[in-house]
Amino acid sequence: MARKADILLVDDEEALCTAAEKILAKEGYVVTCVHTAAAGMARFEQHGADLVITDLALPDQDGLAVLRRVKELRPAVEVIVITGHGTVEKAVEGMRLGAYDFIEKPLDRSALLKAVAKAVEKQRLTAENLRLRDALEQARGEEALIGNSDPMMVVKKLIRQIAPTDVSVLIQGESGTGKEVVADVIHALSPRRDQPIVKISCAAIPETLLESELFGYERGAFTGAANTKAGKLELADGGSLFLDEIAEMSPQLQAKLLRVLQDGRFQRLGSTRDLQIDVRIISASHVDIPQSIAEKRFREDLYYRLNVVHIALPPLRNRPEDIPLLASFFLNKYAARMHKTVRAIAPAALDQLLAHPWPGNVRELENAIQRAIAVATDDTISAFILCAPVPGSVPAAGIQAYGPSVTISVGTPLEKMEERLIAETLAICAGDKEKAAKMLGVSSRTLYRRSARR
Repeated sequence: MARKADILLVDDEEALCTAAEKILAKEGYVVTCVHTAAAGMARFEQHGADLVITDLALPDQDGLAVLRRVKELRPAVEVIVITGHGTVEKAVEGMRLGAYDFIEKPLDRSALLKAVAKAVEKQRLTAENLRLRDALEQARGEEALIGNSDPMMVVKKLIRQIAPTDVSVLIQGESGTGKEVVADVIHALSPRRDQPIVKISCAAIPETLLESELFGYERGAFTGAANTKAGKLELADGGSLFLDEIAEMSPQLQAKLLRVLQDGRFQRLGSTRDLQIDVRIISASHVDIPQSIAEKRFREDLYYRLNVVHIALPPLRNRPEDIPLLASFFLNKYAARMHKTVRAIAPAALDQLLAHPWPGNVRELENAIQRAIAVATDDTISAFILCAPVPGSVPAAGIQAYGPSVTISVGTPLEKMEERLIAETLAICAGDKEKAAKMLGVSSRTLYRRSARR
């Protein structure tokens, strides 16, 4: 049987020590028995222990002396006190001094095993959380990029190499892998860190508005342009501009952006005057841009301008060893934000996280942790409520497809069929339009536009 823990037992009753040692050894614990407080403290100072059990009534000193010394040397080690008739008050004092639990004489087998198992598990969880916290603190330069797996170490190394430069960066990865986080880290590690990083989603803004948002406009440039407005490019001058879902940008707008990348010049809508800017372009997309180029939906010359450095973010399922670290980070973050006392994740719950395929990647994990903290009634999360992957999904491509079927009668107008498919897909995706667009094989902008007609 594998060793569960080293236990130091301090009690002057030979019969009790023998009985306790047999009970605990049968369950896989290694027990060392001593009979005085002095011997107990000396043994702990020299060899330590995973758990200490001490009687309160010892021949030389009371067990509280042992408790104090253990907590002084190693505060994380749990101590269980044994109390006999007339020493319950001291047991209560021991709890106040940091004892984990107390058990009464005569020893009951089930009570002893239960107290020991709980104390050992608490200590294991505390040690694991400390280890994860230490690992988090080591990620100083790129603290937002949590993960020590090989794929993430490659990403971090590349970021450290290119962040101090001004080269354009294209970040690609499935939804939820942290593309915006990477953009933030690149900017934070660059010489432009004291200037703003301005962000714009090319998928969330209608095509007719995207140009004015990006380039700005002069007063009277179009109906409703009552005042001159600076665009995102101007606001990012001296800093960085993050273009999320760049593949959703129209070809006409791509041509205008290409000029900015070539010579740093552009014009506001309604103006004939060139503006000169100094901005670093960081773009991101979850789609295969070379495929978009083949389909004549994305300019090849713009792609090469944007893709000076390419960062490919791994999906969470390809770096499962990072899940405990991410879970610990989100646990600490949201427990503090929600003013909850949740401090740990039980081993069975962690196994549940490790077994999940995470089609929504880090964003899905973050949501799962938030949900668990919100409904938690204890200081430990014992289980998670996880969304089941859509049947027939294709994780390798990061696209959910072939979900539950939809029955449509022959003769149904095409427009009604489209409305029904959009509605059912959005329901399956819990309203996530980006995920629904991938399932339907259309762009996010197309789905935004067509769902708006409903």
